[in-house]
Amino acid sequence: MANSSSGKFFIGSVVIFFIIAGVVTVVLNNMSALADNALPPESMDEQAIAERLQPVAQVHVGEAPVVAQAPVEDMQVNRGQQIVESVCAVCHATGMMDSPKNHNAADWAPRLEKGIEAVYANAINGINMMPARGGRPDLTDEEVKAAVDYMIADLR
Repeated sequence: MANSSSGKFFIGSVVIFFIIAGVVTVVLNNMSALADNALPPESMDEQAIAERLQPVAQVHVGEAPVVAQAPVEDMQVNRGQQIVESVCAVCHATGMMDSPKNHNAADWAPRLEKGIEAVYANAINGINMMPARGGRPDLTDEEVKAAVDYMIADLR
């Protein structure tokens, strides 16, 4: 009797082993098939994102609209104003931490005596309690200079 139950146990063990091996094989094959059909992630650079966000189509009834381009100088002034209002105004509107107030000749005079290039360098690299680029490392040198130019535009 011991032999017949041992034989049944052995056969049952072999059958269960093959069932488990078959299930594992099916699961791994399905995972492999899923990986083969997966798309690579899309590029995350600014240009690729801008292309993906563009509208699918544009509809023009009649003539196409005429888009007027502002002169480059106006665009820089506007960009400088945008940066000042969104980044720099936190401190420069109130004079927080001894920062020179926007358009205040008395506050800017000692700084401008050192020359505009020194003012630009301080804005780009930071000075005293002011962080480099006003705490926005994504701003370019030209954008920081445009912001400085806007803050001192009526003082020159």
